[in-house]
Amino acid sequence: MLKILMIAVVTGGNKGIGLEICRQLASNEVMVILTARDEKRGTEAVEKLKACGLSDIFFHQLDVTNSATIASLADYIKNKFGKLDILVNNAGVSGVIMDAESFTSLKLKSGEASEKAEMAKKVMKQTYETAEGCLRTNYYGPKQLSQALIPLLQLSGSARIVNSSHPNVTNEWAREVLSDVDGLTEEKVDKVVSRYLQDAKEDLLESKGWSVLSAYVVSKAALNAYTRVLAKKIPNFGINSVTPGFCKTEMSFNNGHYTAEQGAKGPVKLALTVGDGPSGLFFFQTEETTF
Repeated sequence: MLKILMIAVVTGGNKGIGLEICRQLASNEVMVILTARDEKRGTEAVEKLKACGLSDIFFHQLDVTNSATIASLADYIKNKFGKLDILVNNAGVSGVIMDAESFTSLKLKSGEASEKAEMAKKVMKQTYETAEGCLRTNYYGPKQLSQALIPLLQLSGSARIVNSSHPNVTNEWAREVLSDVDGLTEEKVDKVVSRYLQDAKEDLLESKGWSVLSAYVVSKAALNAYTRVLAKKIPNFGINSVTPGFCKTEMSFNNGHYTAEQGAKGPVKLALTVGDGPSGLFFFQTEETTF
């Protein structure tokens, strides 16, 4: 009897943790659609995985900030596979301009958080443009993609959405809004993001209680909140956020506590959970933790 494989989409799958998520899913008999903005790099990543003996890997170009490429991906899945079982929103950007050599010399593995933050300011720069791009890629992108693919996920018997994320946000008002589980709505999450971008545009981040290099953290806090909203809205899906930890990837200039392989284990575990699994929760790698 022919076994029907689960179908998964992984964004930002051409390198780092995303590539490792694709590899681990494919190794577990999941048919993987690896997506990336750059067609050449995405195709090369697929060939790399196939060279390892993983045949059920496909590539489709996707820019999560571009609605046309999102629609194209949805049409591709509908026409080729007829459904979708797993969506891993992994693609992301840092939101800052970094001096790679100076960043590596910081040795961020040790020291107090406040000390590391002060050191980081010396080698990182966040502009309004990088902050806005970060929110579009890390928050609005996964939200728009999820909404576009929900009709296909609803055709699955065990739909999963896994959002690669990060904990904490410094602004007290934002933290209060995003922590109000019972009163949380998509509109309230969008309001926090809009307020942040307005403060960034007016150069008021520090005076309004945001950290200076905060676009990445805000984008991920908003994504965590949206995870909760969507999980409540679609109770028969398994929708969770997970942080892979500080991994050695291109984004961190290969600094970190964990390998990409280790960082991928959490997203993969959540993606492969079937039946009455967790939903609306936040995980550090494979363990549930607080938002």
